[in-house]
Amino acid sequence: MRILRLGPICDSCLGRQFAMLGTGMTNTERGRSIKTVMVMSADLQDPEKSIDMLRALAPSCRQARLRLGVEGEDGSCWVCLGQMRPERLEELADKAVEAFRGIEFSRFLVGTLMSGLLAENEELLLADGCSRHAEPMKSEINREVGKIIAVKSGKQPDLNNPEVVVHLHLTDGHVEIQIQPLYIYGRYRKLQRGFPQTRWPCRVCGGRGCERCGNTGRMYQESVDELMKEPIVEAADAEDTVFHGAGREDIDARMLGSGRPFVVEVVRPRKRCLDLSALRDEINRRCSGKVEVSDLIFVDKSMVETVKNERFEKTYEAVIEISALVDEEKLKSALSKLVGFVEQRTPTRVSHRRADKVRRRAVHSAELEYLNGQIAKITVRCDSGLYVKELISGDGGRTRPSLAELLGSDARVVELDVIDVGGVSNAKITRIS
Repeated sequence: MRILRLGPICDSCLGRQFAMLGTGMTNTERGRSIKTVMVMSADLQDPEKSIDMLRALAPSCRQARLRLGVEGEDGSCWVCLGQMRPERLEELADKAVEAFRGIEFSRFLVGTLMSGLLAENEELLLADGCSRHAEPMKSEINREVGKIIAVKSGKQPDLNNPEVVVHLHLTDGHVEIQIQPLYIYGRYRKLQRGFPQTRWPCRVCGGRGCERCGNTGRMYQESVDELMKEPIVEAADAEDTVFHGAGREDIDARMLGSGRPFVVEVVRPRKRCLDLSALRDEINRRCSGKVEVSDLIFVDKSMVETVKNERFEKTYEAVIEISALVDEEKLKSALSKLVGFVEQRTPTRVSHRRADKVRRRAVHSAELEYLNGQIAKITVRCDSGLYVKELISGDGGRTRPSLAELLGSDARVVELDVIDVGGVSNAKITRIS
């Protein structure tokens, strides 16, 4: 009675105040049942109290109006302002189904954005009605519209892993569709030097376009990311991609061997049923001689964090130049002394974009492949995050020990190739169908 005296209230909004009581009913059924029982109970009370109860019920209960001989339609609900009417819920569901056209998905979720007035009405009802068994209006709208959408579209509601999220804007009644990203894991090989892993905005203009970058807004006109992007965007009918790599090689280094693990986040894909074998072949065809991908599989979003945070051992091949002639045994001895822990202060070449701190990394092996005068080729296996160029040059004493320090001569890397990056174990790869 306290709730009913606040004003006309629809069956759904009344039933929602007791949503946690009883099972197997909708809130509309709860509200209608409560009103029915109250009309019936009026018959058991004295006439004066009966009339009082029937008048409270009349604006929103047909049975009460019939008993009182009152004509007219139901009063509009002061709480939801008609948003809980079946035809309104049906209208929102129809808009969502229409917005689904051309989008491949199987699982969806509904979310509701309330107007300020509706939120205020709900707060007043909870405060003045004093119910301790209510659920939020949002929850009921999400559930009831979701049921209708499921029937009309044949798709399944999914609270945990939806592929599409439907946003209902109650203020103006429009429906917005949010397409969840698609995640593809794989490995890439970078077969040429001279371009970075990801898009690199121009340092001069910050990506706006200037004379330095030829008005492209980019420091480099190609990247592993961009070379892969176009085939993926076309296959998935997507807006863009975001590249997540397991570390990165230098611009002037190649990534060889079995490749580097990565995850591509496909932004707003309208197609999700991709043939990854065909996609791999298309990427490799378009990027021939520059980038090659393999092992493509669909994965969960959590793989982005796994790939970016996993600490891999890496193996490098480096062609180095030594400022003075050195015999083979002395060079081998110096390389053997590099094995162990190395302390590296942030290298001078990246100090403008990396925190200035000392990193401790391990060198697991350092072996000589050949020596020809002042040119040598070496293989180094080390922890992720170790700067190999500085391991050779010493970077003015910022890396210790270094090969240059141990030889007593300047040394520098002429060519660098990454030939092995440890992979993500199968147990950590979260595949999705």
